[in-house]
Amino acid sequence: MPLALLALAIGAFGIGTTEFVIMGLLPEVAGDFGVSIPTAGHLVTGYALGVMFGAPLMTVLGTRISRKRMLMLLMGLFVVGNLLSALAPTFGLMLAGRVVASLAHGAFFGIGSVVAADLVAPDKKAGAIALMFTGLTVANVVGVPLGTLVGQSAGWRVTFAVVAVLGVVGLAGIARLVPDMPKPEGVRLRHELAALKNVQVLLAMAMTVLGFGGVFAAITYIAPMMTHVAGYDDGSVTWLLVLFGLGMVGGNLVGGRFADRALMPMLYVSLGALAAVLALFTLTAHDKVAAAVTITLIGGLGFATVPPLQKRVLDQAHGAPTLASAVNIGAFNLGNALSAWLGGLVIAGGLGYTAPNWVGAVLAAAALVLAFVSAALERRTGEPGTAVADAEPAVRPASLTH
Repeated sequence: MPLALLALAIGAFGIGTTEFVIMGLLPEVAGDFGVSIPTAGHLVTGYALGVMFGAPLMTVLGTRISRKRMLMLLMGLFVVGNLLSALAPTFGLMLAGRVVASLAHGAFFGIGSVVAADLVAPDKKAGAIALMFTGLTVANVVGVPLGTLVGQSAGWRVTFAVVAVLGVVGLAGIARLVPDMPKPEGVRLRHELAALKNVQVLLAMAMTVLGFGGVFAAITYIAPMMTHVAGYDDGSVTWLLVLFGLGMVGGNLVGGRFADRALMPMLYVSLGALAAVLALFTLTAHDKVAAAVTITLIGGLGFATVPPLQKRVLDQAHGAPTLASAVNIGAFNLGNALSAWLGGLVIAGGLGYTAPNWVGAVLAAAALVLAFVSAALERRTGEPGTAVADAEPAVRPASLTH
């Protein structure tokens, strides 16, 4: 694998750290600014909304420059956002810093997925995407716990300053190691938009929303579930989340490896097993050891879907995949928000802290159904996605024009 993938993984590590570390530092931030915990929670919501809307917006704005230059600009924006968070004198400016940093998130992973896939042979594309996303998964195992520890001991501002430094390292790595690969000749914004009309692209995005949403339906409420149902103490939640992160790392690498061999069967297995494990979690949540094992499996099976789903979008939007790839990253965050809301509804309805697991199981099962529908449609047409070709017959990937 090219060293350029390491630079992308470093950037992904920084982004993953800043996204999740705030959850462990909310009490410190709230106390510093004199706001309530729910108000401080807007720092999480604001970031998620920034990812959803920033992914297509930043990608569209970057259609006229090379992908390498856009990745560098996005990392620069990420550094600025985290510095603003670290230095913010008021809560409003802290929130603004979070939103600025979030604008880089979706477009970085979307464009980075395209670049990673273009760096390797066709039979290694999913593995390359998985290697970039390893930075995000490792952030949950290393970056978030360390960032939380630093924030609680040295101050939360130090954590965001360190994350900004990580962004500088990622920026330097991209500048030095990522080759300047121009987009296929003749591809314009209208072709990128046309790819979003492809039914197969939309189905892949829907699978992303439902599949990964199933994961977050359970994980969002892991703290009350583990303390009130499994009987863990409050301090145990941190290492349980580390187990979840370790599962994510393993699942991401396995998903990337097998998606290059058999993409759709990999989705069938991972989504089907995820639905089953989430349903089983309603029972295993009552036992400490079984709950810990199940949490690891949820992380592994959930992230095993990420490389194949991201590659599915790239394959179906061939010729103009950049915008579709970025929008699919936003779809992950949409799934997170949707599932957290649905999980909250069933808890508020008096169904108990394990009820979100059933929500997650239903969402993952729905994603599995869509995977079968997508495969059936593909067999019927006999062709992968052709939205770009249909929108503009004269446009073909550069390799086919000579």
